[in-house]
Amino acid sequence: MRPRTRLLALTAVVLAAVAGAVLPSVASAAAPTCAAAWSATTVYVNGNAASQGGHNFTAKWWTQSESPATHSGQWDVWADGGTCGGSTPPTTTSAPPTTPPSGGARMPAAPYLYPGWGDPPAPSTIVNATGIKAFTMAFVLASNGCNPAWDGESGLTGGPHAATVAAMKASGADVIPSFGGWQGNKLGPNCATSDALAGAYQKVINQFGLKAIDIDIENSDEFENTAVQDRILGALKIVKQNNPSLKTIVTFGTSTTGPTYFGTRLVQQARAVGADIDVFTQMPFDFGGGSDMYTATVNASEGLKNLLRSTFGYTDAQAYSHLGISGMNGLSDQQEVTSTDTWTRIRDYAQGKGFARLAFWSVNRDRGCAGGGVVSNCSGIAQSDWAFTKISAGF
Repeated sequence: MRPRTRLLALTAVVLAAVAGAVLPSVASAAAPTCAAAWSATTVYVNGNAASQGGHNFTAKWWTQSESPATHSGQWDVWADGGTCGGSTPPTTTSAPPTTPPSGGARMPAAPYLYPGWGDPPAPSTIVNATGIKAFTMAFVLASNGCNPAWDGESGLTGGPHAATVAAMKASGADVIPSFGGWQGNKLGPNCATSDALAGAYQKVINQFGLKAIDIDIENSDEFENTAVQDRILGALKIVKQNNPSLKTIVTFGTSTTGPTYFGTRLVQQARAVGADIDVFTQMPFDFGGGSDMYTATVNASEGLKNLLRSTFGYTDAQAYSHLGISGMNGLSDQQEVTSTDTWTRIRDYAQGKGFARLAFWSVNRDRGCAGGGVVSNCSGIAQSDWAFTKISAGF
């Protein structure tokens, strides 16, 4: 062995000895304690931890029933935090707090009234005849981009809408403007950001000193457009932060068994972004004709209740207190019949369960015209004038 080779060998021996002396003195890093075991029935949100298969995982966003072991890729919901060991603490619920946001209490029934359409009655006439305490006013749309205007054309002051708001207040009834609807140029697609959309909502809130707003999210331009859905929810979060006592209502269509894909997404996204919606209201009509409207309404409502429970961690009572019904009196667009007797049963069901909201489309149509078809100024069935409004007032 040449001298240089021998020197390297001796150096290696010395280093190995030093390493052997040092390494035992360094305590081995213990694996972190495992988080509570993952549960398929628990709702997890961003930052919640769970363990599965000897690994800790952290949720990146809202999730339920998605196993960390199979949903922890780069673009998936769970982040793998590595192996864990030691004692596992008892499984605890990682769901959001079960105390519902403030504002879950029942609101007065508020049927829709549409000025300038369908021979609109004077608010004082309706209040005096029925005892109704609130109206939902249709519709706030967009004008010249992201500017709110009644029907998208008359601004917020002057015209039949502003005059009707004043008449409603003079009669002692609250006013809930409804933004959107089935057709027209809506704010959701026209306002580029949630901040801009919140600003448009705020203009109406400030103009009329409101206690509540209704976002009637429908059709492919808003309800079935996920970017616009998210923009609306983001705007409502901002509005709620700036107006904590304001009640925010989201109204949308449904199937006979509960929310459709887009309705389910709307509810789950509301939870994911922390929009703090007070009332989720379904429109249980236009199912395709021939429906038992009481049974369909109950089944649709129970489906929404179950979704609210699983999404927010509510009890049944808490879920009902954030739920609403907005029906269609008499004949629907698809010739379904909701009679006054059926509407009374629906009201009693909603009242007995502790729903937050009851509305219908519309007071303009709350007059009898048996065989009259689906028209703007009567219900298409035999009834006394303002019968549906009077029933609703008992909610």
